[in-house]
Amino acid sequence: MSALIATRPSPAERLADLAVQALIDEADLSPKPGLVDRRGSGAHSDLHLGLMHASAQSLWPAFAAMAEAARIEGRVSQALRETLGQLGRDGEAQMLHVTNGVNTHRGAIWALGLLSAAAMLETGASAGEIATSAAALARLDDPAAPYDPDSHGARVCRRYGVPGAREQAQHGFPAVIEHGLPQLLASRRTGTGEQNARLDALLAIMSQLTDTCVLHRAGLEGLERMQQGARAVLAAGGAASLAGRRQLRLLDRDMLALNASPGGAADLLAATLFLDRLAPAAPAPTGSN
Repeated sequence: MSALIATRPSPAERLADLAVQALIDEADLSPKPGLVDRRGSGAHSDLHLGLMHASAQSLWPAFAAMAEAARIEGRVSQALRETLGQLGRDGEAQMLHVTNGVNTHRGAIWALGLLSAAAMLETGASAGEIATSAAALARLDDPAAPYDPDSHGARVCRRYGVPGAREQAQHGFPAVIEHGLPQLLASRRTGTGEQNARLDALLAIMSQLTDTCVLHRAGLEGLERMQQGARAVLAAGGAASLAGRRQLRLLDRDMLALNASPGGAADLLAATLFLDRLAPAAPAPTGSN
């Protein structure tokens, strides 16, 4: 008589679990201004919550492979950077296959892939130390990486002279380390509830980030409205307060009117949730999503 033997996930599998869960938690978080959430598709006509979930789950093998590659290499190196680049492109191809060509998580593959590899290299380290290791990887060139000067991100960065997702990673994810994570922990300490704390973290990121997704869709007007509106929500008391919710509704209305979706901020919120789950300084309440 045979028995099923439960096996514990490997460290790489656990990191992939955390990365995918961070993407799902970000997608589910509601109400997010201009973004896909439980209410609907936000400023998108080609996205919905089920597609975001399917996309996130399709990336599990890529995240696991990136973390495992880091375990095998054991250090930041050119070889590891090139391996991560190829694994990321493979993951993107699988994502696009699942989504029928819709770009759901391209930026998140870059951010969470680097952080998964860095977390494997820096076992037990703080969020800041993991981000620093990810930055060291991001600063290495990948000769095989295709460059599309006509991509939305490249055109926006040239036109407005702003940094994009690449630079955010190369500088150690300052939007996450200096804004997202501190706000998440600060809001938790006030007892606002986990979902409100996560919304506040997103708003803290939006208040500072030069989100190229918003710039592409709505130009400087959209970016300024996003940043100012996010600051107004936090200044009014955050997502848990009545005044803050009023400001959040106004921001959502304006993002939809401008057809602006802060997808870059959403990717960095997922990175925030990943690092928080990995190296929590103030654990989320038991039973929170």
